Amino acid sequence: MEWHGTDAQSLAIIDREIGAHTFSPAEYEIVRRVIYATADFEYQKLIRFSERALQAGAAALAARTTIVVDVPMVQVGITPHIQETFANPVYCSMEAITRPQKEKTKAAWGIQTLARRYPEGIFVVGQAQTALTALVELIEAEEIRPALVIGTPSGFVEVDVAKSRLEDSLVPHIRIEGRKGSSVVAAAIVNGLVDLAWQAYGQDSSSVS
Repeated sequence: MEWHGTDAQSLAIIDREIGAHTFSPAEYEIVRRVIYATADFEYQKLIRFSERALQAGAAALAARTTIVVDVPMVQVGITPHIQETFANPVYCSMEAITRPQKEKTKAAWGIQTLARRYPEGIFVVGQAQTALTALVELIEAEEIRPALVIGTPSGFVEVDVAKSRLEDSLVPHIRIEGRKGSSVVAAAIVNGLVDLAWQAYGQDSSSVS
């Protein structure tokens, strides 16, 4: 992703205000990207990385693993950068052809359908807590084994439970603790991870066709 002069000034402000921290260099790139996108420094305390989440996610991106997202806003936020780099397929749960069910939201039913189709995909849930719950249920039932899950939905009802279950799932993941989160946060995490992966794998990947 190309950064401009004003971006550099903003990143310098972020670096100055965060100061000393315990993130790895790669984790910090994701953290500052989220703060840059939201202007909310609280995310420094809320973002969580499972063990080897960034390594697993970068390798999956380089392998052109399918990406499944919960809402169009995430899809719109990440697709241009994906197309400029690894060109992974990106599918949205809201566009999945499914049979409506009264007990599930469209996002939950759609992500469940796509998860069964791409059980080892990269899953990005930026907005719909119900989609994250549906995804975790499939992981717990050992129906799917995602390469990476990014879970950042906001909410007041059951969102903490869904995020806690994601933590307990042992799959590589990046999540936002508590009630906060958004599609903007999810897209910022993905785009930051794409940049890290492109630095590590881009030259080799671009020669593969």
